[in-house]
Amino acid sequence: MSSRIHHPGLRAKVMSAEEAAAFITPGMTVGMSGFTGSGYPKAVPMALAERIKSAHARGEDFRIDLHTGASTSVEMDGALAEADGVRLRTPFNTDPTMRAKINDGSVDYIDTHLSHLAQTVWEGFYGPMDAAVIEVSAIREDGTLVPSSSVGNNKSWLQLADKVILEVNSWQSEDLDGIHDVYYDTALPPHRKPVPVNHPSDRIGRTEFVVDLDKVVAVVETHGPDRNSPFKPADADSIAIAQHLVEFFEHEVKAGRYDEHLLPLQSGVGNVANAVMAELVKSRFHGLTAFTEVVQDGMLDALDSGTLAMASCTAFSLSTEVAERFNDNVLQYKDKLIIRTQEISNHPELVRRLGILAMNGMLEADLYGNVNSTHLMGTKMMNGLGGSGDFARNAFTSFFLTPSTAKGGDISCIVPMVSHVDHTEHDVHVVVTEQGLADLRGLSPKQRARTIIDTCAHPDYREQLRDYFDRAMRGSDGLHTPHLLGEALSWHQRFLETGTMRQG
Repeated sequence: MSSRIHHPGLRAKVMSAEEAAAFITPGMTVGMSGFTGSGYPKAVPMALAERIKSAHARGEDFRIDLHTGASTSVEMDGALAEADGVRLRTPFNTDPTMRAKINDGSVDYIDTHLSHLAQTVWEGFYGPMDAAVIEVSAIREDGTLVPSSSVGNNKSWLQLADKVILEVNSWQSEDLDGIHDVYYDTALPPHRKPVPVNHPSDRIGRTEFVVDLDKVVAVVETHGPDRNSPFKPADADSIAIAQHLVEFFEHEVKAGRYDEHLLPLQSGVGNVANAVMAELVKSRFHGLTAFTEVVQDGMLDALDSGTLAMASCTAFSLSTEVAERFNDNVLQYKDKLIIRTQEISNHPELVRRLGILAMNGMLEADLYGNVNSTHLMGTKMMNGLGGSGDFARNAFTSFFLTPSTAKGGDISCIVPMVSHVDHTEHDVHVVVTEQGLADLRGLSPKQRARTIIDTCAHPDYREQLRDYFDRAMRGSDGLHTPHLLGEALSWHQRFLETGTMRQG
């Protein structure tokens, strides 16, 4: 038996994943741990998927409603989706099998701001939470729980669930104990209090989860790595986007809007985000801070180099090599990293007050700066909104980043009108592609359109965009935000019909 389980009563509840999964029955609402492929349960979801398959083979309907922190893994989202075991999924997903189920209509999906989900579950919008399956790295002698590599919504799921299943994962470093900051002094309106974070390094909570031991029905021992996905090496487009950003930071320092340590950074996940951190490491900037959702490879490298003095997050998203490096050296990061609940890591008031520089990816932007982060061609869900809205609306400066084209140049990521709006023009300060950076602050809609076309659009599409805008200026019913509604989405329709947005 694992030396990670120090509480005698919970040690007595150790059982197999199959036995634990039997506590989850059809129609339940289940909260599971996990955020961007870190800290998710490794064994119980797979055992549950097998139970669901057996039930379906007998002609029984067995599906659950599933809430997490964010995306998880093939062992969880993938297995449950393949088994047709999910009726409703929130709040964010990157698994391709689950994505396919969402897009064929067999899974209902609610895309919500990550900072909002726990509150809406507390408020009862999704009904009672029947069970929670939470990964931890250890159980202390007093029954408190040492979190693993993400915190996410785990605090709330442990409090809300009628039944709790714990997975104790010995792959997670024992040295994680003490790195977390779990804030319990939360309440629903009108009883809320100000959150006392005045600097990204402030600690305001506990290093452990508290759980009602009577609710714990099962403890499962595991030893398995997180979903550590390799990142592609930075390509020319990602490096160019990163260089535009670093140049902009230098410009803002000279203008007096940022000081030499900039402002706290928030960075999304992916190759562009890693490239931004790599360019910052090569820059003169030093001793920066991050108040973000996820620490990925580039941010860990920035901590190693001293470019970042510290980072506050709710989870990791690391490649296999870097995850092993982190696990072997957790102690050297304990004064540089804080892992919080996502209610705090994504807290809109903290984002506004700390003055975050928010850098997020997008699928497309239109001439006026409206951004689509989620829907391919307006209808197919990609991954979900995630936390980008939490940060974008409240950031000191809100950046959205993308290569200017996709699908080998057949899609322009700068379009006349986005096919779905996640972030309105009012929340978008700066748009960056490999072509250039468009600073939209202080510009009217028509000025924004000209700036985006001139600086961000790919040359193959620049004249098409100018032609559309010029004709809209002549033919639009109103000239505040000129559009030709009959063809504003024609670029997307052309792609669906012909495979390219290019005009013949």
